[in-house]
Amino acid sequence: MRSSKEKTVRRVLLENYQSYYRLAYSYAGQEADAMDIVQEGAYKAMLKAHTLREEDFAGTWIYRIMINTAKEYLRKNRRVYEELDENYALEEDDFDFDLQSAVDRLPLHEKTLVILRFYEDKTLAEIAEILQENVNTVKSRLYRTLEKLRRELS
Repeated sequence: MRSSKEKTVRRVLLENYQSYYRLAYSYAGQEADAMDIVQEGAYKAMLKAHTLREEDFAGTWIYRIMINTAKEYLRKNRRVYEELDENYALEEDDFDFDLQSAVDRLPLHEKTLVILRFYEDKTLAEIAEILQENVNTVKSRLYRTLEKLRRELS
């Protein structure tokens, strides 16, 4: 028989699968890798469901697991991606590619802020809760990261 916490974790995983996939994809940049990250993160969440303190915070707890799983996956599976074919990218797409490339080069803690804020559209308060940090700390770290990206892209 499943515990209440296991049922909650399972429900939240199913309800938010697309969100977890987008998060993983924004870290990995490849479909197969993103699917691996989500699968591993879901496995970890189900395995550790009994450690969930408050069922009301299951979504935040799972987000944290997914972020940590993505970071761990990237550390273990560093890949060198092939350069784009010159004929592939249009001038308009160059900025998007440059921006994505700049985000990909950020240290993982900075990349996490950008992904959560702009790819996942999380508020500063939500990011602070997920990362277990003060809102003002998140705000200042995000500002510094955005300044870093702006300098790199100008």
